[in-house]
Amino acid sequence: MSDAAVAPKPAIGTFERYLSLWVAACIAVGIMLGYALPGLFAFIASAEVARVNIVVALLIWLMIVPMLLKIDLGALGSVRRHWKGVGVTLFINWAVKPFSMALLGTFFLGYLFRPWLPDAEIGSYIAGLILLAAAPCTAMVFVWSNLCDGEPNYTLSQVALNDIIMVFAFAPLVALLLGVASITVPWDTLLISVLLYIVVPVIAAQFIRRALLGRGGQPALDRLLAPLGPVSLIALLTTLILLFGFQGEAIIAHPLVIALIAVPILIQVYFNAGLAYWLSRRFGVAWCVAAPAALIGASNFFELAVAAAISLFGLGSGAALATVVGVLVEVPVMLSVVALVKKTRPWYERPLPT
Repeated sequence: MSDAAVAPKPAIGTFERYLSLWVAACIAVGIMLGYALPGLFAFIASAEVARVNIVVALLIWLMIVPMLLKIDLGALGSVRRHWKGVGVTLFINWAVKPFSMALLGTFFLGYLFRPWLPDAEIGSYIAGLILLAAAPCTAMVFVWSNLCDGEPNYTLSQVALNDIIMVFAFAPLVALLLGVASITVPWDTLLISVLLYIVVPVIAAQFIRRALLGRGGQPALDRLLAPLGPVSLIALLTTLILLFGFQGEAIIAHPLVIALIAVPILIQVYFNAGLAYWLSRRFGVAWCVAAPAALIGASNFFELAVAAAISLFGLGSGAALATVVGVLVEVPVMLSVVALVKKTRPWYERPLPT
């Protein structure tokens, strides 16, 4: 593992220890504020470019730049020894997740939950789930990887590879699963999201990293990273309040529909994370790679999914609502996956039976 992967983590004590409680509180606060102050959240939501919210983008920068500061781009070549981990994640993202979501959505929403859902919207809900599953996560993966002490160079390499594949594979994959001859890919959303969430923070972080190392070496970098740990988590919690606040009225108005749509998403997340984690163990992948591999395999690029749903089906469609449900469950569910992979590390590193 590179030195970047074992950089000292900032000690944030009680704040980090009770992160799940802060997450639950932020969810409740976000829903209440969104319902009580819809005008304020509508104003914040309107600050966007190509359906990419600028406020959320700034918060994501605060979340991921501290993680990116730990990455030495010169050590990226070492990720080649983790090719099995890369292969596992690519298999989950592109050969399993979109198809398993189509099956889960059809079973739960099209059959099991049909009596409790508006019949005219069921097909649209399933389409939204497929759009969500066909777009693997980008920037937020850095947060999950950092929380579980994942190998940062592997995470950056995997995210960059997924972004490249997504440019070419997203449209035909969605067209295949939705049975649409041609789909309208929101290229502006895709490209601007990659630019804002990956390219700009990576360049900024490397500029700051090199400047600090040039002036004061590793101690100077560590002094900066220490206070940035809490800032990163506060930005994560603030993002959570905003995401739930944006949909506060919808959650309160349609709680049953949202809860039912969330079921296949939850199963999908845990299934893909578990499969990626198990395959990584079977192939002898180091835990520091298997943990982020499970997280990358399970999470979604919800900004692209929401934009594609709006472009294809309209703002008030069931597809748009389904992708928004994906946004709502993303953070708390992925935090639970982080906790699971950390708790099971002793099992993972135990030798396989011969």
